Amino acid sequence: MTTNICAMELLGAQVWHYWLAVPLTIVTVLTVAKLVAGYVQKVVAPRYPKR
Repeated sequence: MTTNICAMELLGAQVWHYWLAVPLTIVTVLTVAKLVAGYVQKVVAPRYPKR
């Protein structure tokens, strides 16, 4: 009986693991996009001033 309970707990942990990956991926992609945009704004844009 004990092994069945442990297996079910592990199955539940796996399901939550996959659901947590979705918001973490979204936050990571948004963070990288913001870093790239900030780099372009602060470093690249001053090299090419507006006319």
